[in-house]
Amino acid sequence: MPQRMFVDTYFNTSHILEDTTHYSFLTMKNIILLMRPHQWLKNAFVFLPLFFDQKMLSGSEFIDAMLAFISFSFAASSIYCLNDIIDIEADRLHPKKCKRVLASGKISKTQALIVMAVLMVASIAIPLVAFQGRTMFELTAVTVLYIAMNMAYCLKIKKFAIVDVFTIATGFVMRVAAGGIATDIWISQWIVLLTFLLALFLAFAKRRDDVVIFNQSGTKTRNNIIRYNLEFLNSAISIVGTMTMICYIMWCMSEEVIERMGTDKLYMTALFVLLGIMRYLQVTMVDTKSGSPTTILYKDRFIHVCIAGWIATFYTIIYL
Repeated sequence: MPQRMFVDTYFNTSHILEDTTHYSFLTMKNIILLMRPHQWLKNAFVFLPLFFDQKMLSGSEFIDAMLAFISFSFAASSIYCLNDIIDIEADRLHPKKCKRVLASGKISKTQALIVMAVLMVASIAIPLVAFQGRTMFELTAVTVLYIAMNMAYCLKIKKFAIVDVFTIATGFVMRVAAGGIATDIWISQWIVLLTFLLALFLAFAKRRDDVVIFNQSGTKTRNNIIRYNLEFLNSAISIVGTMTMICYIMWCMSEEVIERMGTDKLYMTALFVLLGIMRYLQVTMVDTKSGSPTTILYKDRFIHVCIAGWIATFYTIIYL
């Protein structure tokens, strides 16, 4: 009898442990999904100062840039948590966003708030611990400002059309600024303008996808969607895309850049930039699949070829 009780207790305990382990695994998986690590690709903008200053192969500076990348990735993930908490009801009406872990009920609001707080603290702690002196102060300030601006975006700014996409574009400029501060590399006005315009281009394209969904189903994926329409967004995308291309060509041809890079051949890389912009316009206006710029960058082979061609050409001209 005691032996039978021991066997029953053993199997019951094993079953409980198995269930607990399975629950913990699912919870961790859902927390990772809540953080959206696939969106961390956007934070690669912190490496732009290194790339354009011909220091991508510098070990110490690359590590500093990587620390800034991790810090901004945690900051961005914390904002995704906040955004999902605020938009939980709207996301449940969205054909794609309804599958998010918070909207689908796989994670509670309390759990999301805890994850958000931990990520915010971690993002601010990295520059405070990993850097010293002026770099520590400036990088911490940019990180805190980025978090504050995006919290304001989630709570209020995103309700105002046009201002919302300009705020998003400003966040990308902050990423570049963080990379420049972390590596102590001066950032030219050209890089700031190009980053802002490219981010603005992608943001307007994403809004266009929301308008298409609204026109087809009547679902408001965001409150300010009635302040946008296809005619306006098509014009805005075309204008910003043109400005981005012109700005890039002017950067390639500027005396300052030619002197700094030691070559006047950078204009050759403009071909791949133009191809990439035109392809994205095709995805946006013909395929109407611009809802997730990150997904497009991950999956679109044409854009992969454009990026690879640009990097290879740029690397050959500058580094070889």
